Amino acid sequence: MLSPEATTKIDYELTKYPADQRQAAVMSALRIVQTERGWLSKESITEVAQYLGMPEIAAMEVATFYNMYDLSPVGKYKVTICTNISCMLRGSDEIVNHLQSKLGVGFNEVTPDGKFCLKEGECMGCCGGAPLMHVNNTEMHEFLTTDKVDAIIEGLK
Repeated sequence: MLSPEATTKIDYELTKYPADQRQAAVMSALRIVQTERGWLSKESITEVAQYLGMPEIAAMEVATFYNMYDLSPVGKYKVTICTNISCMLRGSDEIVNHLQSKLGVGFNEVTPDGKFCLKEGECMGCCGGAPLMHVNNTEMHEFLTTDKVDAIIEGLK
């Protein structure tokens, strides 16, 4: 069941679209629910679809297409490293290896304390700042070095 807080936020998003186009708010609704619950279970996606009056499969298609949606539990901090060509050419492999060693996890794994999850990301559209990473889909960090990554991770602990 969607929380009252989530439905209030989704209702606000719905004001941005014509009344007969509720499904247009699906991305926002999924983000709202994921932020509240930490990830999107099948049941969560079904609840969003029902609230918006759209087929469940259509909401599932959106949730599975975009890598910003998490379909399994992630750590408190989801660290997503861009590994596309621009970032790779500017050293993302070194950043990935450093983070995997530092956190003791590979991609799509959560640290034993549940604090960090490491994800591989597609292009984040900021190639001039390569290599880069997102934390929880909200904070972008550019021009990464291993020292900068260490400071970011320490700041999250």
